[in-house]
Amino acid sequence: MSEIQQQNNGHWVQVVIDVPLPGPFEYRVSSRCVPGVRVIVPFGKRRLIGVVISVHDEPTLKPEKIREVERVLDDLPPMGEHWFALCQFAAKYYHRPLGEVMLPVLPAYLRQPSAYLSARAGEGPVARFKERQTKAELKAQKQQKKSTKSTPTESVVQSDETNVESATPIELTSDQQQAVTAITQAQGFQTFLLYGVTGAGKTEVYLQAARDVLLKGGVVLFLVPEINLTPQFAAALRARLVDLVKDEDIAMLHSGLSEGQRLAAWVAAVEGRAKVVLGTRLAIFTPLPRIDLIVVDEEHDPSYKQQEGLRYSARDLAVWRAREHEIPIVLGSATPSLESWWHAGRAAYQRLTLASRAITVALPEVRLVDTRRQPLEQGLSVQVRDAMTAALEQKRQVLVYLNRRGYAPVLHCASCGWVSQCDHCSVYTVLHKVGSRMRLHCHHCGTQRPVARRCPDCGDQDLQPMGRGTQRLDEHLQTLFPEHRIVRIDADSTRRKGSAEQLFAQVHTGEADILVGTQMVSKGHDFENLGLVVVLNSDSALFSQDFRAPERLFAQLVQVAGRAGRRTLQGQVIVQTDYPDHDVYQALREHDYVRFADTQLELRQMAALPPFSFQALLSAQAKELETVMAFLGNAKAQGEQWVLDQNLLGEVILYDAVALRVVRVADQCRAQLLIESTVRTRLHQFLRAWLPMLGSRHGSGGLRWLIEVDPMEI
Repeated sequence: MSEIQQQNNGHWVQVVIDVPLPGPFEYRVSSRCVPGVRVIVPFGKRRLIGVVISVHDEPTLKPEKIREVERVLDDLPPMGEHWFALCQFAAKYYHRPLGEVMLPVLPAYLRQPSAYLSARAGEGPVARFKERQTKAELKAQKQQKKSTKSTPTESVVQSDETNVESATPIELTSDQQQAVTAITQAQGFQTFLLYGVTGAGKTEVYLQAARDVLLKGGVVLFLVPEINLTPQFAAALRARLVDLVKDEDIAMLHSGLSEGQRLAAWVAAVEGRAKVVLGTRLAIFTPLPRIDLIVVDEEHDPSYKQQEGLRYSARDLAVWRAREHEIPIVLGSATPSLESWWHAGRAAYQRLTLASRAITVALPEVRLVDTRRQPLEQGLSVQVRDAMTAALEQKRQVLVYLNRRGYAPVLHCASCGWVSQCDHCSVYTVLHKVGSRMRLHCHHCGTQRPVARRCPDCGDQDLQPMGRGTQRLDEHLQTLFPEHRIVRIDADSTRRKGSAEQLFAQVHTGEADILVGTQMVSKGHDFENLGLVVVLNSDSALFSQDFRAPERLFAQLVQVAGRAGRRTLQGQVIVQTDYPDHDVYQALREHDYVRFADTQLELRQMAALPPFSFQALLSAQAKELETVMAFLGNAKAQGEQWVLDQNLLGEVILYDAVALRVVRVADQCRAQLLIESTVRTRLHQFLRAWLPMLGSRHGSGGLRWLIEVDPMEI
């Protein structure tokens, strides 16, 4: 469907449901029904919730073969036309059934038939939520009458992660003012690439542009790449826009919320009560009745690409959605994706540049320590130890960045060479310290087991950790700096709900002297007193087979380096490396993103890689690798025959199937086949014809396959 049909009192409906079949499916309905409502329908022996996409007077099948809708769910307004258009575009572009797009993005309560079948008409999760909300509001009103209203503290501090505490006007830099003016004066659809060094005040530009929209009664959608960035962004919104938005005006949407919290935000959005929607990639599918501005912070971040189910890019869908609503969109980053940089270079996007930090503090000095020429103590050079000591003596905080969690990457036996291997994956198990005990974890399949007392091959009891993760680094730093407070922030230390916020609060309030962390700490955080950043073990990313690896590494390093010296004194960054002359490190040392990006684009153009070509990736898995390779080999042969028949040789290329570097995960062997074209429409023309030839995604012999358009990792 290109658009939603108008309301109709017919008795036949087309419904999409979350099943791996094309659909839609036809049902009879005896009550009033309109497109965009949810319904409970029988499907095989199950009952499922689906979304009505059309209503019509005549059936397309024999009436006796058409089953009845069991219940029409009218507890929410119908999903609007813009939401339908977004889902339909995503289904078409990513080559997935419409039901697999529409249903998974709904809060769980809205797609569980049991939540409704056990309730009487007019009841259900939305009704129960509203009843609880009414009681909570009445209670809050009573408490408010008993309390005195406090006055917000004034502050005029600027940063990328503005933590100001009031709506006090801030004097913008000239670059910031030009950016705000360009955004607020945009007419209709326009994509702005807001490029600015770390600390340039991109967040303040977002907030000032949002203020202009909210003053006119509009609605703003903010996207951030990670859950742990939402609390501080929400705090900045409440503080800087305190005169325009209250807590109830902000709808937060991300996977870290409870189902009740997510339902509350979704209801506020679909009913048009939310003035601001803030969330991670999931929030792009929020069915807002209107949107007037979209902001995508850290637009380069790989987290915007969904890696399960519908493998969509929230950033790319955000640009499409802005075009659909005919509104401006702002993509912000200190290290824009090369695709966005290229778009700006050919004027498809308008580039807005913040050339200097909002606060007059120089960018940090970057030092490269050549680790080939000196011994290391527990992975630390003497230069790093001395610099840490000096920073701590100056009462400045230190961040040690190691993008590897756990205690050590592997456990090994020095006598016979045995290393800890996962029984279900072709990877080493990682040594973790849990309390006072050691355990081996597989970071791919999740399997855990205790550490053996002796080598399973030779019986030697002297098993040793090899390498180091954040836990082991934390332990070593405690011996080096016993008088200083150390906080470790990684996926292990932040598993409990709210733990990340608590740990970051310790850093912000000065309760921590040394921060050890993974990429969780590399972006979006404004540490006022951080004077030194140390980067360890980043070389492994230099030689990845993935052509995007240098871009990702450079972005990570720029982001983590940008945490240093953001307020009063210049910061320092030390990178330990065996390859100090590498282009990535030299560009980092000079703070020269432009040179790095232009060089990378030249290399990609010579190799005809994105953005100068368009790709899709067919991945398959089964218990035996031979099964997978046979399937992909046959798929390639079918595809090449179609290309030949259509006289498109050279316009669509199918590469040989290859096994993944980590070939086996959870007892499933994996391989992939890359498809490439220099013309996007040709690629999609090929996929539309080719994918039906491959049969069911759940094939015989336990084989499963999926297609990913615009893959981020190859």
